[in-house]
Amino acid sequence: MNLTVIGSANAATAEEQALRDLYEQHGPALYSYVLRMLSGDTYRTEDVIQETLLRCWNKQNLVDDEGMAVRPWMFRVARNLVIDSYRSQKSRPPEISGVTWLAEMSDETDETEQLLSSLVVRDALQALTPAHRDALTATFLSGQTAQQAAAVLGIPTGTVKSRVHYALRSIRTVLEERGAG
Repeated sequence: MNLTVIGSANAATAEEQALRDLYEQHGPALYSYVLRMLSGDTYRTEDVIQETLLRCWNKQNLVDDEGMAVRPWMFRVARNLVIDSYRSQKSRPPEISGVTWLAEMSDETDETEQLLSSLVVRDALQALTPAHRDALTATFLSGQTAQQAAAVLGIPTGTVKSRVHYALRSIRTVLEERGAG
Protein backbone atom coordinates (compact mmCIF):
# COMPACT_ATOMS: atom_id res chain seq x y z
CA MET A 1 0.00 0.00 0.00
CA ASN A 2 1.72 3.11 -1.24
CA LEU A 3 -0.69 6.02 -1.02
CA THR A 4 0.04 9.67 -1.50
CA VAL A 5 -1.27 11.44 1.56
CA ILE A 6 -1.99 15.06 2.30
CA GLY A 7 0.84 16.28 4.46
CA SER A 8 4.34 14.95 4.58
CA ALA A 9 7.07 14.01 6.99
CA ASN A 10 8.19 17.64 6.88
CA ALA A 11 4.71 19.02 7.50
CA ALA A 12 4.40 22.78 7.41
CA THR A 13 1.51 22.94 9.87
CA ALA A 14 0.33 21.02 12.87
CA GLU A 15 -2.81 19.98 10.96
CA GLU A 16 -0.72 18.42 8.20
CA GLN A 17 1.36 16.52 10.73
CA ALA A 18 -1.81 15.41 12.56
CA LEU A 19 -3.25 14.08 9.30
CA ARG A 20 -0.01 12.26 8.54
CA ASP A 21 -0.08 10.73 12.01
CA LEU A 22 -3.71 9.69 11.52
CA TYR A 23 -2.83 7.94 8.29
CA GLU A 24 0.13 6.16 9.85
CA GLN A 25 -1.99 5.06 12.83
CA HIS A 26 -5.22 4.08 11.12
CA GLY A 27 -4.35 3.76 7.42
CA PRO A 28 -3.45 0.06 7.31
CA ALA A 29 -6.58 -1.03 9.21
CA LEU A 30 -8.76 1.32 7.13
CA TYR A 31 -7.17 0.03 3.94
CA SER A 32 -7.91 -3.61 4.86
CA TYR A 33 -11.48 -2.76 5.84
CA VAL A 34 -12.26 -0.88 2.63
CA LEU A 35 -10.45 -3.44 0.46
CA ARG A 36 -12.70 -6.19 1.84
CA MET A 37 -15.81 -4.08 1.21
CA LEU A 38 -14.73 -3.48 -2.40
CA SER A 39 -13.87 -7.13 -3.09
CA GLY A 40 -10.17 -6.50 -3.61
CA ASP A 41 -10.40 -3.44 -5.92
CA THR A 42 -7.21 -1.64 -4.87
CA TYR A 43 -7.75 1.43 -7.03
CA ARG A 44 -11.19 2.18 -5.62
CA THR A 45 -9.90 1.38 -2.13
CA GLU A 46 -7.18 3.99 -2.48
CA ASP A 47 -9.74 6.51 -3.74
CA VAL A 48 -12.01 5.89 -0.75
CA ILE A 49 -9.13 6.23 1.72
CA GLN A 50 -7.96 9.42 0.08
CA GLU A 51 -11.49 10.89 0.22
CA THR A 52 -11.81 9.81 3.86
CA LEU A 53 -8.55 11.55 4.74
CA LEU A 54 -9.63 14.63 2.80
CA ARG A 55 -12.83 14.82 4.83
CA CYS A 56 -10.81 14.35 7.98
CA TRP A 57 -8.56 17.21 6.86
CA ASN A 58 -11.62 19.43 6.35
CA LYS A 59 -13.03 18.50 9.78
CA GLN A 60 -9.67 19.23 11.52
CA ASN A 61 -10.93 18.99 15.09
CA LEU A 62 -11.52 15.24 15.21
CA VAL A 63 -8.26 14.28 16.85
CA ASP A 64 -8.04 14.06 20.59
CA ASP A 65 -4.82 13.39 22.47
CA GLU A 66 -4.90 9.64 21.85
CA GLY A 67 -6.25 9.81 18.30
CA MET A 68 -8.80 7.09 19.05
CA ALA A 69 -12.01 9.15 18.74
CA VAL A 70 -11.34 9.64 15.04
CA ARG A 71 -10.99 5.95 14.15
CA PRO A 72 -14.70 5.03 14.31
CA TRP A 73 -15.52 8.24 12.45
CA MET A 74 -13.01 7.41 9.67
CA PHE A 75 -14.38 3.89 9.30
CA ARG A 76 -17.95 5.21 9.16
CA VAL A 77 -16.99 7.81 6.52
CA ALA A 78 -15.19 5.16 4.44
CA ARG A 79 -18.18 2.80 4.72
CA ASN A 80 -20.57 5.57 3.66
CA LEU A 81 -18.35 6.44 0.69
CA VAL A 82 -18.41 2.82 -0.47
CA ILE A 83 -22.19 2.65 -0.06
CA ASP A 84 -22.66 5.96 -1.91
CA SER A 85 -20.46 4.74 -4.75
CA TYR A 86 -22.42 1.50 -4.98
CA ARG A 87 -25.73 3.36 -5.03
CA SER A 88 -24.60 5.79 -7.70
CA GLN A 89 -23.44 2.90 -9.90
CA LYS A 90 -26.84 1.23 -9.51
CA SER A 91 -28.75 4.40 -10.35
CA ARG A 92 -27.12 4.92 -13.74
CA PRO A 93 -26.82 2.63 -16.74
CA PRO A 94 -24.02 0.07 -16.52
CA GLU A 95 -20.73 0.97 -18.13
CA ILE A 96 -19.75 -1.51 -20.81
CA SER A 97 -16.96 -1.79 -23.29
CA GLY A 98 -17.48 -1.52 -27.02
CA VAL A 99 -16.94 -5.24 -27.53
CA THR A 100 -19.56 -6.10 -24.93
CA TRP A 101 -21.97 -3.62 -26.47
CA LEU A 102 -21.55 -5.16 -29.92
CA ALA A 103 -22.10 -8.65 -28.54
CA GLU A 104 -25.22 -7.53 -26.69
CA MET A 105 -26.53 -5.77 -29.78
CA SER A 106 -26.06 -8.86 -31.93
CA ASP A 107 -27.72 -11.03 -29.27
CA GLU A 108 -30.68 -8.69 -28.86
CA THR A 109 -31.29 -7.86 -32.50
CA ASP A 110 -34.85 -6.77 -33.01
CA GLU A 111 -37.02 -9.04 -35.15
CA THR A 112 -38.08 -6.06 -37.23
CA GLU A 113 -34.43 -5.25 -37.89
CA GLN A 114 -33.82 -8.85 -39.00
CA LEU A 115 -36.83 -8.75 -41.29
CA LEU A 116 -35.74 -5.48 -42.88
CA SER A 117 -32.20 -6.77 -43.32
CA SER A 118 -33.44 -9.96 -44.98
CA LEU A 119 -35.64 -7.90 -47.34
CA VAL A 120 -32.67 -5.75 -48.35
CA VAL A 121 -30.50 -8.83 -48.96
CA ARG A 122 -33.31 -10.51 -50.92
CA ASP A 123 -33.66 -7.41 -53.11
CA ALA A 124 -29.90 -7.34 -53.61
CA LEU A 125 -29.99 -11.00 -54.69
CA GLN A 126 -32.79 -10.19 -57.16
CA ALA A 127 -30.55 -7.54 -58.73
CA LEU A 128 -28.04 -10.25 -59.75
CA THR A 129 -28.08 -12.07 -63.06
CA PRO A 130 -29.63 -15.55 -62.84
CA ALA A 131 -26.22 -17.21 -63.38
CA HIS A 132 -24.59 -15.23 -60.55
CA ARG A 133 -27.58 -15.78 -58.25
CA ASP A 134 -27.52 -19.56 -58.94
CA ALA A 135 -23.79 -19.79 -58.17
CA LEU A 136 -24.19 -17.80 -54.95
CA THR A 137 -27.24 -19.80 -53.88
CA ALA A 138 -25.51 -23.11 -54.61
CA THR A 139 -22.43 -22.21 -52.54
CA PHE A 140 -23.21 -19.77 -49.74
CA LEU A 141 -26.89 -20.42 -49.16
CA SER A 142 -26.78 -24.20 -49.67
CA GLY A 143 -23.46 -24.68 -47.94
CA GLN A 144 -21.85 -26.57 -50.81
CA THR A 145 -18.26 -26.35 -51.91
CA ALA A 146 -17.41 -24.85 -55.30
CA GLN A 147 -16.83 -28.40 -56.64
CA GLN A 148 -20.23 -29.62 -55.40
CA ALA A 149 -21.98 -26.53 -56.80
CA ALA A 150 -20.22 -27.04 -60.15
CA ALA A 151 -21.51 -30.61 -60.32
CA VAL A 152 -25.08 -29.49 -59.49
CA LEU A 153 -25.01 -26.56 -61.93
CA GLY A 154 -23.20 -28.52 -64.64
CA ILE A 155 -20.44 -25.92 -65.11
CA PRO A 156 -16.68 -25.92 -64.39
CA THR A 157 -15.49 -25.22 -60.80
CA GLY A 158 -13.55 -22.14 -61.94
CA THR A 159 -16.71 -20.67 -63.44
CA VAL A 160 -18.56 -21.17 -60.13
CA LYS A 161 -15.75 -19.40 -58.25
CA SER A 162 -15.72 -16.56 -60.75
CA ARG A 163 -19.50 -16.12 -60.62
CA VAL A 164 -19.51 -16.16 -56.82
CA HIS A 165 -16.77 -13.51 -56.79
CA TYR A 166 -18.66 -11.20 -59.15
CA ALA A 167 -21.98 -11.89 -57.41
CA LEU A 168 -20.56 -10.83 -54.04
CA ARG A 169 -19.05 -7.72 -55.61
CA SER A 170 -22.41 -6.83 -57.18
CA ILE A 171 -24.28 -7.40 -53.93
CA ARG A 172 -21.83 -5.17 -52.08
CA THR A 173 -22.39 -2.43 -54.65
CA VAL A 174 -26.19 -2.76 -54.47
CA LEU A 175 -26.14 -2.69 -50.65
CA GLU A 176 -23.90 0.39 -50.62
CA GLU A 177 -26.23 2.14 -53.07
CA ARG A 178 -29.18 1.43 -50.76
CA GLY A 179 -27.30 2.57 -47.67
CA ALA A 180 -27.09 -0.88 -46.11
CA GLY A 181 -23.43 -1.64 -46.81
